[in-house]
Amino acid sequence: MADHIRKNIIERCHRVVVKAGTRLLTDPQSIPNLVAQIAAIRQSGRQVILVSSGAVGMGMKLLGLKKRPHHLSDIQALAAMGQVKLMALYEKECLKYGFRAAQLLVTADDLRSRERHLNAMNCIEALLSRDVLPVINENDPVSVDELKFGDNDTLASYLGSMIRADLTIILTTVNGLLKPNPDGTLGDRIPLVQGVTREQREMATGTDDGNTSIGGMITKINAAEILNESGDVLWIASGLMPNILERIFQAEDVGTVFLPAEGIHKLEAKKRWIAVFSKVSGSLTVDDGAKKAIEQHAGSLLPSGVKKVTGTFKRGDVLEIRSLAGVVIARGQTNFSSAECRKLAGKHSNEIRAVLGCDAEEEIIHRNSMAIVH
Repeated sequence: MADHIRKNIIERCHRVVVKAGTRLLTDPQSIPNLVAQIAAIRQSGRQVILVSSGAVGMGMKLLGLKKRPHHLSDIQALAAMGQVKLMALYEKECLKYGFRAAQLLVTADDLRSRERHLNAMNCIEALLSRDVLPVINENDPVSVDELKFGDNDTLASYLGSMIRADLTIILTTVNGLLKPNPDGTLGDRIPLVQGVTREQREMATGTDDGNTSIGGMITKINAAEILNESGDVLWIASGLMPNILERIFQAEDVGTVFLPAEGIHKLEAKKRWIAVFSKVSGSLTVDDGAKKAIEQHAGSLLPSGVKKVTGTFKRGDVLEIRSLAGVVIARGQTNFSSAECRKLAGKHSNEIRAVLGCDAEEEIIHRNSMAIVH
C-alpha cells in the first residue's frame, strides 16, 4: 500500500519544493551535490523551487565563529554576509548544468499580505517559465519576531502551499519520523502518516544542535500540518543519504511521507490563502444550523446564523467562524464590518437593506471566500 502511494505521488509530481537545512550545507561538497540532484530532477521535466538555509551558518564560517550569536543584530549581519556567499555558490553550480539561480528573500508578512503574496507567487512563476531555479530564504537581515516564519521548514511549507506544489521535500539529518523507545532512544521509522495525530506530535523533539541551526522534528510536524491543511504532501528524509533526491524520485522507501487526512482535498488559490496565510481580524460565533450548512452542505454564512461578533474589523478582513462550543470550523473574508455584523446578527437576508439602509450582499461570508478548517 505504501509503495503504491509513493509511486503515485512521484508519477503525478510536476512541481516540487526542496528544502535543505543548515547542517546539510556545511560541507564544501554539499551544495555541488545538492545542485547535481536538482539538475537531475529538472532534466526529468519537473519544476524545482529550492528553500535554502545556511546564510547565517555561512556568515559564521566567514568570520570563524563556532556558536550562533543570540543578539538579533548580530544574526542579521551574519545573514547579510552569508547570503552573498551562498548565492554565489549556487549560481556557480547551476551554471555547470546550463541554468541560472535567482534569489528571493521573504518575510512572513510578505505572504500574509494578499497583494505581496500574489507578487511573490507571480515572480516565482516568471522564474520557472524562464527555466531559472528560484532559491528562497527568509529575509533575516530585516526580519523581526512578528515578521518571521521562525524556521525554513515553515517557510518551505508555506511556499509549497502558495505555489501549489505537488510535493514538498524537507531534507534533514534524520531519516524521517522515528518512534521513541521506552528508554528514550529513537527506534523504528514511520514510513507513512495520513493526518498528523497527537501521538505523532508528541514524538517530535527539537533540534539537538543549537549552535548553527534552529528547528527540529517539531517544526517538520508543523510543516506537515500546514501543507496537509491545503491538501498537499510533505516528504521528509535524510539529506545525509547519498543521492537522496534520486531515491525519492524513484519512490524508494526512505523517510516519512505525510499525507492529508482522509477527505481533505486540494484547495483553490484564494481559499488556500485564506486558510494558510491570512491574518485573522476577528471571529463570528454561529449556531448549530449554520455550522451544519457550512460543514456538510458547502453553504455560505447568512446573518441569521450569527450568534456573536468578536473583534473590530472591516469589509474584506478574514474572520474565524466558530461553533457554539468555541471550535474554529472555518475562515472567511467578510462582506461587512464588525459594526454592520453586530446589527445583522440573527436577522434574515431579506432584512439587510432595512437594517443597513442600503443594498448589500445576502451573505456575511460567501462560500467562495471561505475555507473549512479541519
